[in-house]
Amino acid sequence: MSNYPLTTEPKSGKGGFRIRYDSPVTLTFALLSLAALGLGYLTKGWTTENLFSVYRSSFGPLWILRLFGHTLGHADMTHFVSNMTLFLLLGPQLENRYGGKNLLEMMGIVSVISAVFQMIFFPKVMLLGASGIVFMMIILTSAVNLKEGGIPLSMILIVLIYLGSELWDAFTAHDNISHLTHIIGGICGAVFGFLYAKDPKLSEDLPR
Repeated sequence: MSNYPLTTEPKSGKGGFRIRYDSPVTLTFALLSLAALGLGYLTKGWTTENLFSVYRSSFGPLWILRLFGHTLGHADMTHFVSNMTLFLLLGPQLENRYGGKNLLEMMGIVSVISAVFQMIFFPKVMLLGASGIVFMMIILTSAVNLKEGGIPLSMILIVLIYLGSELWDAFTAHDNISHLTHIIGGICGAVFGFLYAKDPKLSEDLPR
Protein backbone atom coordinates (compact mmCIF):
# COMPACT_ATOMS: atom_id res chain seq x y z
CA MET A 1 0.00 0.00 0.00
CA SER A 2 1.33 3.45 -0.93
CA ASN A 3 1.02 6.57 1.17
CA TYR A 4 -0.16 9.89 -0.33
CA PRO A 5 -0.16 13.30 1.38
CA LEU A 6 -3.55 14.51 2.52
CA THR A 7 -4.51 17.88 1.05
CA THR A 8 -7.67 19.94 0.98
CA GLU A 9 -6.53 22.23 -1.83
CA PRO A 10 -8.70 22.07 -4.97
CA LYS A 11 -7.14 20.46 -7.99
CA SER A 12 -6.30 22.73 -10.87
CA GLY A 13 -7.49 22.04 -14.37
CA LYS A 14 -10.21 19.44 -14.83
CA GLY A 15 -12.54 18.38 -12.09
CA GLY A 16 -13.97 20.34 -9.21
CA PHE A 17 -17.18 22.35 -9.13
CA ARG A 18 -17.71 26.06 -9.13
CA ILE A 19 -20.48 28.47 -10.02
CA ARG A 20 -19.58 30.92 -12.77
CA TYR A 21 -21.08 34.38 -13.22
CA ASP A 22 -21.24 33.52 -16.89
CA SER A 23 -23.49 36.28 -18.26
CA PRO A 24 -22.87 39.49 -16.28
CA VAL A 25 -25.43 41.70 -18.04
CA THR A 26 -28.22 39.12 -17.92
CA LEU A 27 -27.59 38.00 -14.36
CA THR A 28 -27.10 41.52 -13.00
CA PHE A 29 -30.34 42.70 -14.61
CA ALA A 30 -32.22 39.73 -13.14
CA LEU A 31 -30.76 40.35 -9.68
CA LEU A 32 -31.58 44.06 -9.85
CA SER A 33 -35.13 43.19 -10.87
CA LEU A 34 -35.41 40.87 -7.89
CA ALA A 35 -34.06 43.61 -5.61
CA ALA A 36 -36.58 46.09 -7.07
CA LEU A 37 -39.38 43.62 -6.37
CA GLY A 38 -38.18 43.17 -2.80
CA LEU A 39 -38.01 46.94 -2.28
CA GLY A 40 -41.54 47.18 -3.61
CA TYR A 41 -42.78 44.78 -0.96
CA LEU A 42 -40.80 46.51 1.80
CA THR A 43 -42.02 50.01 0.87
CA LYS A 44 -45.58 48.86 0.15
CA GLY A 45 -45.28 49.79 -3.51
CA TRP A 46 -43.67 53.24 -3.14
CA THR A 47 -40.43 52.38 -4.93
CA THR A 48 -42.29 50.40 -7.58
CA GLU A 49 -44.48 53.40 -8.39
CA ASN A 50 -41.86 56.14 -8.10
CA LEU A 51 -38.69 54.43 -9.33
CA PHE A 52 -39.59 51.31 -11.30
CA SER A 53 -42.65 52.37 -13.31
CA VAL A 54 -43.05 54.91 -16.09
CA TYR A 55 -45.89 57.36 -16.79
CA ARG A 56 -46.23 60.97 -17.89
CA SER A 57 -44.83 63.31 -15.24
CA SER A 58 -42.79 66.47 -14.86
CA PHE A 59 -39.20 66.35 -16.08
CA GLY A 60 -36.52 65.68 -13.47
CA PRO A 61 -34.04 63.11 -12.17
CA LEU A 62 -36.75 60.57 -11.36
CA TRP A 63 -38.28 61.03 -14.83
CA ILE A 64 -34.93 60.09 -16.37
CA LEU A 65 -34.48 57.18 -13.98
CA ARG A 66 -37.90 55.78 -14.84
CA LEU A 67 -37.04 55.75 -18.56
CA PHE A 68 -34.72 52.83 -17.80
CA GLY A 69 -35.85 51.68 -14.36
CA HIS A 70 -39.36 50.70 -15.38
CA THR A 71 -38.04 47.51 -16.98
CA LEU A 72 -36.67 46.44 -13.59
CA GLY A 73 -40.03 46.81 -11.87
CA HIS A 74 -42.61 44.05 -11.54
CA ALA A 75 -46.05 44.07 -9.97
CA ASP A 76 -45.58 40.83 -8.03
CA MET A 77 -43.64 37.56 -7.95
CA THR A 78 -45.81 35.98 -10.65
CA HIS A 79 -45.09 38.87 -13.00
CA PHE A 80 -41.38 38.66 -12.17
CA VAL A 81 -41.13 34.90 -12.73
CA SER A 82 -43.02 35.00 -16.04
CA ASN A 83 -40.56 37.56 -17.44
CA MET A 84 -37.35 36.26 -15.89
CA THR A 85 -37.90 32.67 -17.03
CA LEU A 86 -37.51 33.61 -20.69
CA PHE A 87 -35.07 36.40 -19.94
CA LEU A 88 -32.62 34.05 -18.20
CA LEU A 89 -33.10 31.46 -20.95
CA LEU A 90 -32.42 33.79 -23.88
CA GLY A 91 -30.13 36.39 -22.32
CA PRO A 92 -26.95 34.30 -21.95
CA GLN A 93 -27.16 33.11 -25.57
CA LEU A 94 -27.54 36.65 -26.88
CA GLU A 95 -24.86 38.01 -24.56
CA ASN A 96 -22.46 35.37 -25.83
CA ARG A 97 -23.37 36.14 -29.45
CA TYR A 98 -23.49 39.95 -29.41
CA GLY A 99 -21.39 40.78 -26.34
CA GLY A 100 -22.56 42.24 -23.06
CA LYS A 101 -22.05 45.88 -24.06
CA ASN A 102 -24.11 45.54 -27.25
CA LEU A 103 -26.88 43.64 -25.47
CA LEU A 104 -27.03 46.29 -22.74
CA GLU A 105 -27.33 49.01 -25.38
CA MET A 106 -30.18 47.16 -27.09
CA MET A 107 -31.98 46.71 -23.78
CA GLY A 108 -31.57 50.41 -23.02
CA ILE A 109 -32.97 51.42 -26.41
CA VAL A 110 -36.03 49.21 -25.96
CA SER A 111 -36.57 50.62 -22.46
CA VAL A 112 -36.49 54.24 -23.63
CA ILE A 113 -38.65 53.70 -26.74
CA SER A 114 -41.24 51.78 -24.73
CA ALA A 115 -41.30 54.50 -22.07
CA VAL A 116 -41.73 57.31 -24.60
CA PHE A 117 -44.58 55.54 -26.40
CA GLN A 118 -46.27 54.82 -23.07
CA MET A 119 -46.10 58.47 -21.99
CA ILE A 120 -47.45 59.65 -25.34
CA PHE A 121 -50.32 57.23 -25.84
CA PHE A 122 -51.16 56.12 -22.29
CA PRO A 123 -50.12 59.03 -20.06
CA LYS A 124 -52.22 58.02 -17.05
CA VAL A 125 -51.30 54.32 -17.10
CA MET A 126 -48.16 53.00 -15.39
CA LEU A 127 -45.88 50.70 -17.35
CA LEU A 128 -43.48 48.32 -15.64
CA GLY A 129 -41.77 45.02 -16.36
CA ALA A 130 -39.20 43.50 -18.70
CA SER A 131 -41.63 41.99 -21.19
CA GLY A 132 -40.63 44.43 -23.95
CA ILE A 133 -37.00 43.36 -23.57
CA VAL A 134 -38.05 39.71 -23.51
CA PHE A 135 -39.93 40.10 -26.80
CA MET A 136 -36.89 41.84 -28.26
CA MET A 137 -34.80 38.84 -27.21
CA ILE A 138 -37.26 36.34 -28.72
CA ILE A 139 -37.13 37.97 -32.15
CA LEU A 140 -33.39 38.69 -31.93
CA THR A 141 -32.66 35.04 -31.12
CA SER A 142 -34.51 33.96 -34.25
CA ALA A 143 -32.47 36.48 -36.30
CA VAL A 144 -29.05 35.09 -35.33
CA ASN A 145 -28.61 33.26 -38.66
CA LEU A 146 -29.62 36.17 -40.87
CA LYS A 147 -26.15 36.81 -42.23
CA GLU A 148 -25.93 33.31 -43.70
CA GLY A 149 -28.13 34.45 -46.56
CA GLY A 150 -31.83 35.15 -46.85
CA ILE A 151 -34.36 35.40 -44.04
CA PRO A 152 -34.67 32.25 -41.90
CA LEU A 153 -38.13 30.70 -42.10
CA SER A 154 -37.99 30.16 -38.34
CA MET A 155 -37.69 33.94 -37.87
CA ILE A 156 -40.68 34.58 -40.10
CA LEU A 157 -42.77 32.09 -38.13
CA ILE A 158 -41.68 33.55 -34.79
CA VAL A 159 -42.61 37.05 -35.96
CA LEU A 160 -45.99 35.87 -37.23
CA ILE A 161 -46.78 33.91 -34.08
CA TYR A 162 -45.58 36.33 -31.42
CA LEU A 163 -46.16 39.73 -33.01
CA GLY A 164 -49.28 38.57 -34.83
CA SER A 165 -50.87 37.40 -31.60
CA GLU A 166 -49.88 40.62 -29.84
CA LEU A 167 -51.45 42.73 -32.61
CA TRP A 168 -54.63 40.69 -32.32
CA ASP A 169 -54.73 40.97 -28.53
CA ALA A 170 -54.04 44.70 -28.68
CA PHE A 171 -57.43 45.20 -30.34
CA THR A 172 -59.46 42.39 -28.80
CA ALA A 173 -58.16 41.66 -25.30
CA HIS A 174 -59.16 43.67 -22.24
CA ASP A 175 -56.40 43.05 -19.72
CA ASN A 176 -53.55 44.79 -17.93
CA ILE A 177 -50.92 43.57 -20.38
CA SER A 178 -49.10 46.20 -22.44
CA HIS A 179 -49.32 44.63 -25.88
CA LEU A 180 -47.87 47.80 -27.42
CA THR A 181 -44.69 47.27 -25.41
CA HIS A 182 -44.44 43.68 -26.67
CA ILE A 183 -44.87 44.85 -30.25
CA ILE A 184 -42.22 47.57 -29.81
CA GLY A 185 -39.80 45.06 -28.30
CA GLY A 186 -40.36 42.61 -31.15
CA ILE A 187 -39.88 45.26 -33.82
CA CYS A 188 -36.68 46.44 -32.13
CA GLY A 189 -35.40 42.86 -32.01
CA ALA A 190 -35.98 42.45 -35.75
CA VAL A 191 -34.28 45.78 -36.51
CA PHE A 192 -31.27 44.93 -34.35
CA GLY A 193 -30.99 41.53 -36.02
CA PHE A 194 -30.96 43.04 -39.50
CA LEU A 195 -28.52 45.79 -38.52
CA TYR A 196 -25.96 43.42 -37.07
CA ALA A 197 -26.38 40.98 -39.94
CA LYS A 198 -26.06 43.52 -42.76
CA ASP A 199 -23.64 46.13 -41.42
CA PRO A 200 -20.00 44.93 -41.40
CA LYS A 201 -18.99 47.75 -39.05
CA LEU A 202 -21.41 46.47 -36.44
CA SER A 203 -20.76 42.75 -36.87
CA GLU A 204 -16.94 42.80 -37.17
CA ASP A 205 -16.42 43.33 -33.43
CA LEU A 206 -18.85 40.61 -32.31
CA PRO A 207 -17.47 37.64 -30.36
CA ARG A 208 -16.54 34.73 -32.61
